[in-house]
This record gives sequence, C-alpha cells and structure tokens, in this order.
Amino acid sequence: MMDDDTASTTTIDYSDYSTYGDYFDDTCNKTNVVQFGAIVTPVFFTVVIAFSVVGNALVLWVLIKYENLKSLTNAFLFNLAVSDLVFTVGLPFWAYYHASGEWTFGDVGCKAVSFIFFVGFYSSTIFLTTMTVHRYMAVVHPLSVVLNRKPYHCVMISVAIWMLSFGAATPHVIFTAASNANGTSPVIYCSYNDLKWKLVGIYQQNIFFLVSFTIITLCYVQILGRLLRPTSHTRRKTVRLILCIVVVFFLGWAPYNLSIFLDSLISWEFEKLSECEVSITIDYVFYVSRLVAFSHCCLNPVFYVFMGIKFRSHLKKMLWSICKRMEQPQNRNSRLIYSNGEEISMY
Repeated sequence: MMDDDTASTTTIDYSDYSTYGDYFDDTCNKTNVVQFGAIVTPVFFTVVIAFSVVGNALVLWVLIKYENLKSLTNAFLFNLAVSDLVFTVGLPFWAYYHASGEWTFGDVGCKAVSFIFFVGFYSSTIFLTTMTVHRYMAVVHPLSVVLNRKPYHCVMISVAIWMLSFGAATPHVIFTAASNANGTSPVIYCSYNDLKWKLVGIYQQNIFFLVSFTIITLCYVQILGRLLRPTSHTRRKTVRLILCIVVVFFLGWAPYNLSIFLDSLISWEFEKLSECEVSITIDYVFYVSRLVAFSHCCLNPVFYVFMGIKFRSHLKKMLWSICKRMEQPQNRNSRLIYSNGEEISMY
C-alpha cells in the first residue's frame, strides 16, 4: 500500500479499467478519486456478480432444458449468456484489486484476467450485433439463405465469433503486465506496459463499439420501417426483446467508451484537456460509467424474464418442477405416518 506522502501527490491514470496508476505528476492530487473507487467499486461489483451468476445460470438452464438450441436466435442468446458469465469471472479480481489498491495475483493472473475481460467485452458486442443482423434478415429478407437453420450453421457462426473475440483480446493480453509505475512506485499495478499500446487498446474498443452501433442502428431502422407496414406478421415481442437488450448495452457502454477516449487525449497531454480539474472530472465520469457498463452482464437476464413470455413460462415450469420434487419426500412420509388410518411414529 502507498504511504500518506505518496498518496497525496500521486496522479492516478484511470484510462484503462485495469490501471490503478501508470503515470505520476506532483501537481494533481487524486486521493479522493482513489478513495471513491476503493469504496464504491467492490460493493457494486459484489452485487453485479451475484445477480449475473444467478440470472445467466437460469437463462442457460432454461435454454438447454426447454428450447431448441439449433435455432440461431436461441444459439445466440445461449452464447450471450455464456459471454456474460465469462465477463463476470473477472469481476471478483477487479473488486479485490480496487479494495486493496494493489495487484496481488502476479503477472500471469494480470494477463489472464485481462484476457477474460476483453473476451467477454468483444464477444458480447459481436453476438449482440449478430443477433440484430439475424433479426434484420428475418424481418426484411425472410426468404434469404442466411436464415438456413441447419445445426452446423449455428455452430460455425458461434465458433467464428468466439475465435474473433479471442483474436481481438490477444493484443490486450500481450501488452498488459503486472508491474510498478515505471519504477517510481513500490505498488504493483495490472496495466499496459506502454502508453502507445494502451492507446491502441482504447481505440480498438472504441472502433468495435462504433462499428457495432452503426450496424445495429441501420438494422433497426429497417426493422422498424417494416414493422410499421400493416401487412407485417413478424413476432414483435421477439424484436422488442432483442432491441431492449441492445439499447441497455449501448446506454451502458457508450459513456464508458467516451470516458476512456477523453482520457486518452489527456494521455497525449493535449493542452485543452491537461488541466487537473478536468482530469479529475473525467476520472469520476470514468468510474461511474465503468460501473454502469460492467453491470450489463447481469441486466440481460432481467429482460429475458420481464419481456420474454416463453422464458417466463419455462422458468415457472422449472420452478414448479423443483417444488414438486421437494414435496415428494414429505408426501411419502405422510403416507407412512397415516398408513391404514393409523398414525405410525417415524422416530
């Protein structure tokens, strides 16, 4: 942990989710920002982890038990839930990291957790985009060969998306390491080992976000145009479900991407954004936007439950089945106790 003198004069760089401090400047005191993150982040992440694990596990169970995973829509929803769980795996490490103020899981742990984070981020983005394109084809071009529902198409598309996510996450892992801040601090951080590659990582996230936003916006403009036609027979509730998932995703990730982009400008020391007060404000915006963005992994199941009629029906069926199984031993005991009209002691 840092002593009081170091903490009072340290400039903390929050441009990366995993960075606690890369660069130091004696002119800007960010102790309050550090304290804010150390208190709020672990508490918020704990709540997100609990809801994400329970919610996404239920989604996977319902899809496996009651739905046809050969359907592209169900296959995408299944993979999206897996992606959310993968993303959630890294959150306990970040919660402990910000609570303690130092990375204690070594260089391999730093790279592994970074890889998990970015695989979850990129796979969620790509699966949401693919789901939207699939829904666009189903509504606007229903006879297209893209909607061929052969099982191997689901597998091939899913594998391709995961491979693309792994590839996109790899550069982040290569240039992330557990080390002190350029040898100026005894505290170990999990961060990019070079400013240039940190900026590359930020802009790569921004590009993924902007490309996905553009594709999804164009698709839904066409979908809504088709749904306004009086002859439309498309299942609007399915479209609304996917639309809500996408809207929540972008409302969560847009401020985060904007904040890391603005912080990248500070990293380049542009004069208009180099003032300490502006830097601190962006740090707070980053903290709040990151909490909102990271909560997306527990929000998707909420929309499955409240907007998916089939999902609610399957969930009720599953809970009813569990309740019946729990009652069966009690019923058998009752028959033994009152067999032949006489009470028989079981003890």
